[in-house]
Amino acid sequence: MEQIVIIGGGGTGAALAHDLALRGFGVSLFERGELLSGATGRHHGLLHSGGRYAVDDPAAAKECIRENKILRRITPEAIEQNDGLFVALDDSDMDYRPLFLEQCGQCGIPTEELTSTQVLAIEPALHPDLKAAIRVPDATLDAWRLPLYFFASAKANGARIHNFSQVIGFHKSDGAVTGVRIFDHRTEREYDAQGDLFVNACGAWADKICALAGIQLPLQPGPGVMVAVNARLTNMVINRLNQAGEGDIIVPQRELSVLGTTLWLAKDPDRIELPSDHVQKIRKLCAQMVPAVKETAIHSVWCASRPLIEQKQATEPQQISRTFDCYDHKQKDNLEGLVSIIGGKATTLRAMAEKTADLICRKTGRNIACKTKTEKLLHYRHFYK
Repeated sequence: MEQIVIIGGGGTGAALAHDLALRGFGVSLFERGELLSGATGRHHGLLHSGGRYAVDDPAAAKECIRENKILRRITPEAIEQNDGLFVALDDSDMDYRPLFLEQCGQCGIPTEELTSTQVLAIEPALHPDLKAAIRVPDATLDAWRLPLYFFASAKANGARIHNFSQVIGFHKSDGAVTGVRIFDHRTEREYDAQGDLFVNACGAWADKICALAGIQLPLQPGPGVMVAVNARLTNMVINRLNQAGEGDIIVPQRELSVLGTTLWLAKDPDRIELPSDHVQKIRKLCAQMVPAVKETAIHSVWCASRPLIEQKQATEPQQISRTFDCYDHKQKDNLEGLVSIIGGKATTLRAMAEKTADLICRKTGRNIACKTKTEKLLHYRHFYK
């Protein structure tokens, strides 16, 4: 049985551990902190329909709607299946509507056109002067519990999960990675872990892992600020019906509303300073959709970094695709035994794992089909049993 070492205990690492364990691989996963303590535990919790990307990033939109349908089937308890609205507030939004509808159709995203009267009957907190809206199958997911379903299932199938265990170096021999050096933050001791293949699934931190191996990754961390206000102002996810930008999403999370999101580019996800004007920017823009935002007390403010694939032709951060890719470093850097996965979203964590596991099967000479599209996940509480 080939032993696969996964570096990174976020959503992608969780989904990959589950996929590989189902395919019969031995799996060990190492996370430097608590599980899900990176960007996975700090996003806004939107299960994308793909509508946000249908016009400008159709590849990502198609990934989102496919995975949206799968996650609703395999882990329904971690998702509030509340749908979403793209709301038109002005003539510019209305002009965007035909293109949005056409591209959603091209991407396979179901839509339903609603009048202002119909919309306000469903969501009375929306701006009373809105012109129209389009309903899409967005949903709200639990940023922690959903990936814990993957961890619980992986663990039940034999995966060994190690938190507070930081990879601090690689062992190499004859142009191949043969092991990793681990620092255990609980015991403050170091030890080695061997494997047949190593997967870098560290999200915005993935280039730091590659640097330990002496190679580079085309990764661009893209931090964003989110603001939670102390009321559930809507029951559906609210988006602005226009090109994706900043301050154009409101995600209901239990009794809160999460407002998002800004975006800028950074070099180090461990050294992010929250810009002082971003909170007010988000509140002002989101209040255009739901006026009560500006009167509702702030519950919390935080930041998380997206693991964007570097695209030098993009002149603005919003132009960078939200799709994902995995890299065989034998092909890219002539270093055998190391694979990296970057890009993507919480919505596409299962697909990211499938693509990576398929690559691992090819590298190890296995022909085992992915089972994660249909295999219902164990409840997250099983992880603690």
